[in-house]
Amino acid sequence: MTLDHDASYQVFKARDARFDGRLFVGVTSTGIYCRPVCRVKTPRKENCRFFSTPAQAEAEAFRPCMKCRPEMAPGPGLAWTVMDASRTLARQAAQWLDSRLGADDDESDAPSMAALASHLGVSDRHLRRIFAAEHGVTPLQYLQTRRLLLAKQLLTDTRLPVSQVALASGFRSLRRFNAAFADSYRISPSRLRQDADDATPLPADQAVCVNLGHRPPYDTAAMLRFLSLRAIPDVEQVEDPCVRRSLRAGALAPSGGWLQVEFVPETETRGPHVRLQFAPSLAPHSARVVAGVRRWLDLDASPDTIDHALAGLPGGPGLRLPGCVDGFEMVVRAVLGQQVTVAAARTLARRFADRFGEAVATPWPEVTRTFPSPETIAAAPVEHIAELGIIRARAGAIQALAQAWPEASRHLHDKHEPAALIEMLEQLPGIGPWTAHYIAMRALGWPDAFPPNDVAVLNAMKPLFGITTRREAETHAERWSPWRSYAVLRLWNSLA
Repeated sequence: MTLDHDASYQVFKARDARFDGRLFVGVTSTGIYCRPVCRVKTPRKENCRFFSTPAQAEAEAFRPCMKCRPEMAPGPGLAWTVMDASRTLARQAAQWLDSRLGADDDESDAPSMAALASHLGVSDRHLRRIFAAEHGVTPLQYLQTRRLLLAKQLLTDTRLPVSQVALASGFRSLRRFNAAFADSYRISPSRLRQDADDATPLPADQAVCVNLGHRPPYDTAAMLRFLSLRAIPDVEQVEDPCVRRSLRAGALAPSGGWLQVEFVPETETRGPHVRLQFAPSLAPHSARVVAGVRRWLDLDASPDTIDHALAGLPGGPGLRLPGCVDGFEMVVRAVLGQQVTVAAARTLARRFADRFGEAVATPWPEVTRTFPSPETIAAAPVEHIAELGIIRARAGAIQALAQAWPEASRHLHDKHEPAALIEMLEQLPGIGPWTAHYIAMRALGWPDAFPPNDVAVLNAMKPLFGITTRREAETHAERWSPWRSYAVLRLWNSLA
């Protein structure tokens, strides 16, 4: 993608946060590349080169800035609706490569491009061509940059041993990691670690802590309110400005543990961000945890674009779409929430976790259990689920979901195909269109969901637009596409 040099320089001079993660500037006099929000002295225009991604900058031998830290920049956001099919495929390919950052299987450092091409239904040659046209680099250059930036963040923010950082970043060989890092950044991993504030090795019981950037504004109050109303006691705790919760094994990573997110406001030296802490047991899977939390809190959204599209709806700027960190937990909670209040669904979820979840050690006395695993629920007698006060039909639906989870989870990983997930879910007993669309909205992070016949949405639209029927609501909502999920949230919030 070609960037206009004059316009890009104006963005950089203004330190426009709306372009954070979408624009990077390489300074030829220093060999460093920065985010547009970098607070260093603005370089001369003729010394600047502009890039759409860090991979493009690093392919031209620029090194990441140690002050603005490009590894903290928000992602470009999901390409759910673009007109050009080739651009869509190229962005879906990048998402697949992102999912390979912390792969912990026995594959080599470079995953098969043939496997990626097969996943997308195109030839290897076509994939390389459209990827280079969209991203300006090859797929392997893109993946290498993402892994190196993750390693840089872990070396800077945490005290994980260098060998563990290499593995967590997707490198199977410490020798290869050291060579790639030194070749790209002209500094060894151990030297960067020595330059960090605290180079003491990580104690066995010490949390891993990383900082995650996002584009302002971010309606933190709305996100915390949404999560607080639905927090399952003993599994989650919301205490402004923090959210704490447990993680069962298999949710974000093969091992279980806990995590905390804290919303940190802007300071003189750093923009607003989220401070993520998680259990040492999850350290080998840092890439998965970071990616999962980014989706959960919708940190890669573009609020200016979304807010402009929803200008006629009530609500303040920066509303985000709450996702989840456990897809199975989300689908179970969606079923428990059918035709009951949010408070009632929360009560049922607590009973469900108390009966079938497992005890877990965390730093907080309020978080003591994990949500049940699909394997546990698939093997449980349906009577044991129903006796918690759950209608038997819904108990059967939950068990059917657990038994079908291997297939359903594959659809959740294929994040560019919401229709396939919805179709699969609607074939299960007790899963109607509303529940399937709500699951796609929350568990898949689909920004254009509009759960059909949502009573609260109709109640909100009646005084605003004089709408009283489902058909009228769906027709009116077309103007909000592809951000109808955010419109639904605004409508729900208007009734609070």
